[in-house]
Amino acid sequence: MEIISVRENPEFKSVAIEYFQKRWANENTMLIYEDCISNSIVTNSPLPHWYLLLDETREIIGCAGLITNDFISRMDLYPWICAVYIEKEHRGNAYGSLLLEKAKEDAKKAGFSRLYLSTDHIGYYEKYGFVYLGDGYHPWGDSSRIYQCELGD
Repeated sequence: MEIISVRENPEFKSVAIEYFQKRWANENTMLIYEDCISNSIVTNSPLPHWYLLLDETREIIGCAGLITNDFISRMDLYPWICAVYIEKEHRGNAYGSLLLEKAKEDAKKAGFSRLYLSTDHIGYYEKYGFVYLGDGYHPWGDSSRIYQCELGD
């Protein structure tokens, strides 16, 4: 398995945009991924990062992002891991943990002591050091559980 940081490998920009759009966007949000991934390559800011997980044949089998806010009311908390996705036929192998560890590593390198995520999944992220913090609210009216992970020294 190989994790590609799009920021560090800008030649993956177009394929990353397409992959994230297919997995996460709808007709109203396509440009969000295009704009954010494109600008993540040229920014001097420590965030955002976008990751692709490749298998041994170099096929993309998953993705994740490390961002400043995941469209949730707790804007006092950051950074956030977002858009974690593993292709269905590759689930059950703990490949998501590889993306989580890369995001943790990059967040820690950037000087952050905690990492957050919002999700409706219960029981998955707890296996990887995340603890339920409370609920947050999205601009479209839904709520999600917020999890926090201490990044340590």
